[in-house]
Amino acid sequence: MGNLIFAGRALIQDLLPTLVFAVLVALHVDIRIATGASVAVSVAQIALYKLLKRPIAPLQWASLGLVLVFGAAGVLTNDARFLMAKPTLIYAIIGTVMLKRGWMLRYMPPVAEGRGANVLTGFGYAWAGLMFVTGALNLLFAIRFPALWPAFLAIFPVASKLVLFAITYLTVRHFAIRQHHAEQAAQARAAQAQATQPQAA
Repeated sequence: MGNLIFAGRALIQDLLPTLVFAVLVALHVDIRIATGASVAVSVAQIALYKLLKRPIAPLQWASLGLVLVFGAAGVLTNDARFLMAKPTLIYAIIGTVMLKRGWMLRYMPPVAEGRGANVLTGFGYAWAGLMFVTGALNLLFAIRFPALWPAFLAIFPVASKLVLFAITYLTVRHFAIRQHHAEQAAQARAAQAQATQPQAA
């Protein structure tokens, strides 16, 4: 599950410009200043990755493009909702990628390998569903309740992912342990049967 945490950290990095924007909006900073700060953070991220010669994920390029386009639209119209809507597209992209069957199997801990794969595959679709729900709610708050959008962005995406992560981990662990115990019991019965065969002969 360590890789899943790493993936979550990468998502936060991709959404960092939007998080900066949300904080500034919540503090009632001028829309143009908030937008400029969001664009600056996005550009700085790409520049830092270039400087460190680290690979830049396609999602980060997409995030930068969305910040530039939506940021320009927000400044021209003086409407913060353009940048508020940006995370919806990010979540839609991620959710679509997560619809690939078995994408979570690479995050299965060694103790669970070969056990609980079907359960983890099902949770892969649950994660995709959460992304789509989060994106839809983000759009709803951006359009209908822009004053509450910063609070939504600060609470729901993180809280919902922590809850689903805990449910995923505990459920897969439960099934893996149960199957492991069943395998041990079967091996014990087989060993006992072999031990009693010579006596029967």
